[in-house]
Amino acid sequence: MTGEQILQVNGSELCAETFGDPGDPAILLIGGAAASMDYWEPDFCERLAAGGRYVIRYDHRDTGRSASSPAGAPAYTGKDLVTDPIGLLDALGIDRAHVVGLSMGGGLAQDLAAGYADRVATITLMSTSPAGKRSSDEPLPPPADRVHALFADPAPEPDWSDRAAVIEYLLDDLRPYAGTIRFDEAGMRAVVTRMVDRTTDIAASQKNHWILADSDDAEPIRMADITAPTLVLHGTEDPLFPLPHGEALAREIPGATLVVLDGVGHEYPPRAVWDTVVPAILDHTRP
Repeated sequence: MTGEQILQVNGSELCAETFGDPGDPAILLIGGAAASMDYWEPDFCERLAAGGRYVIRYDHRDTGRSASSPAGAPAYTGKDLVTDPIGLLDALGIDRAHVVGLSMGGGLAQDLAAGYADRVATITLMSTSPAGKRSSDEPLPPPADRVHALFADPAPEPDWSDRAAVIEYLLDDLRPYAGTIRFDEAGMRAVVTRMVDRTTDIAASQKNHWILADSDDAEPIRMADITAPTLVLHGTEDPLFPLPHGEALAREIPGATLVVLDGVGHEYPPRAVWDTVVPAILDHTRP
């Protein structure tokens, strides 16, 4: 494992960390909105690396130690979050990578597979939804009532300068998204604490991704045009994107494989399912 490094990417600075042998096939982990790389836990990365993969995790803009804009005024667009992974691969001297994306990161992975097919060996989509045009107009199910209630009546913001209050606020935000597997209070508290302590501007990290503008009028991708071999990992208890979203991904992307994770919600894979998730990713990314 190497330490964190700050890389020049697309006119900005991104913080990244790698695990394993650079000569092994690369796996690029792309997290969700407002999430630093800390949510991809080191033990998870090391287990993938032990399977003969060169694993890369990174902080999106405005998260962790990557470049930060003022809260409420991001100096970049949604398109930049799509092209940053390609710039990151360039900075690391990697021609092609297996891309693993969760939630928003799963949407970015779909965009990469459609727009940069020569740079993407495979994609693995976790806890996400189709990001492009489907063959069916049938609507997918909305979020569960508890998540809809969060959107309708969000909790008041904390004092962003109060470290303890911010940690509790972020933990409270995570709990409703968990599945029926017991919420790992101690483990998630450790992850959130690391994220808060590493983040340049925690208020910006929690606000700016949600207000990003699109940079162009490009046509949406078509799901049927994704040619990268695709693995879909989706929890049975995902309250933001219920299981039919994962089933739609597997149905719409040619040749995609669906692995259903019992009891998992809209969350980074809990340790309880690592024995399923890690082998599935390693098998999917086998040379």
